[in-house]
Amino acid sequence: MKFQNPRQVYGETLLELGRENKNIVVLEADLGKSTMTVLFEQQFPERFFEMGIGEANMTSFAAGLSLTGKIAFTNSFAVFAAGRSFDQIRQAICIPGLNVKIVGSSAGLSDFGDGATHQSVEDVAIMCAIPNMTVLVPADGIETRKMVRKMVEYDGPVYLRINRHDLPDVTSEAEEFVIGKPGLIREGRDFVVFASGIMVSRALAAAEELAKENISVRVVNVSSLKPVDEESIKKLAEGVKGIVTAEEHSIIGGVASMISFVLRGSGIPLIPVGIDDRFGQSAHNYNELLEEYDLTSDAVVNAVKKLNGKK
Repeated sequence: MKFQNPRQVYGETLLELGRENKNIVVLEADLGKSTMTVLFEQQFPERFFEMGIGEANMTSFAAGLSLTGKIAFTNSFAVFAAGRSFDQIRQAICIPGLNVKIVGSSAGLSDFGDGATHQSVEDVAIMCAIPNMTVLVPADGIETRKMVRKMVEYDGPVYLRINRHDLPDVTSEAEEFVIGKPGLIREGRDFVVFASGIMVSRALAAAEELAKENISVRVVNVSSLKPVDEESIKKLAEGVKGIVTAEEHSIIGGVASMISFVLRGSGIPLIPVGIDDRFGQSAHNYNELLEEYDLTSDAVVNAVKKLNGKK
């Protein structure tokens, strides 16, 4: 299985796009070596703006650049990109629908060493709640590359949520990424897991484990949180006995909330696997946090078994 780092893929893809499109400009909040915008800075210093630890100002500046025809990418850790800049994103970018791309790096619990202040457990909920905002969460490096390219083609505000660590490739190189479209990763007849980000690979591992007990699990990659094709979600949930949602985010305002809303009235039981209304914390490593917050393949297995009437 091949692993890629989404941050590295993002930086390399942004650099490629910078060579292709002179209207792309990049703004950074003093984290370029982490977000990997340093690659763009080295090649195109005249189109790179180091704004320091001033995310709100960076966001307003990006809005101004977009009014001159530039495609502006703002960059910071996800918790700061979504939180510190909320007012500017809402007022200056989303109300007028400007063509600004907001990239939240080190998302979820992936900045394991810095604790709650640097871990974004609510950024998807914040961004999804803002009208005119598109919200994307790649499952792997393959999808990251496709999303960044699609963001440049798309005219309007976009939020991209990027994990800090290497992720296994689980999506197909050949399949086109379409904003709003969920992707079927594995066929299954009994249950369906709607997952995003790092939890897609964990859902696939859970499906493999459950197959040993003759429990067939469908796995769907919900990498476009907003917009989402509701009819596709309904079709992907047809015929199953239960639904599990899996996300490295609060169970409030993310995949669980969206799937519950789309399938309201269906009567299909649903169990969410996610962060249960808690902040993050420091740890020795990333896996330690994923275990602590039940963001594992075992958690998905247990949720499916509970739906199946087993303990």
